[in-house]
Amino acid sequence: MKSFIPREVESLWTLFTAPTVWAMHFIGCYAAVAVYCAKAATLDISFDTVRLALGGFTIIALAVIVLSAYLAWRQWGFGSGDPPHDEPTRKDRALFQGFATLLLSGLSFVAVVYAAIPLIFIAECQR
Repeated sequence: MKSFIPREVESLWTLFTAPTVWAMHFIGCYAAVAVYCAKAATLDISFDTVRLALGGFTIIALAVIVLSAYLAWRQWGFGSGDPPHDEPTRKDRALFQGFATLLLSGLSFVAVVYAAIPLIFIAECQR
């Protein structure tokens, strides 16, 4: 299968991609809502606009996490090797890293969805 992303992209840094995206999404959402609610009287935008912008931010974050999961799945060999990958070889290290990255991507995906749930239910700032 030919891929548009080279295999050189798969390094130790891919392990940290999904949790970093989740952390940035979490901080971004809560900071944006906190600043908006603190300055709501002086701003000319509505809370619905903030919710839509953060919804777009959530979709982008989820897309990056899904891309990270795809890269991890590819590094893991598309699920061809069953864990544990505990042999002291370069191949087993790469398989373990791919599997760990895939698990972190799944956890980060769920965390982003849970952080975005208040955007659905909160209709306005509470005073």
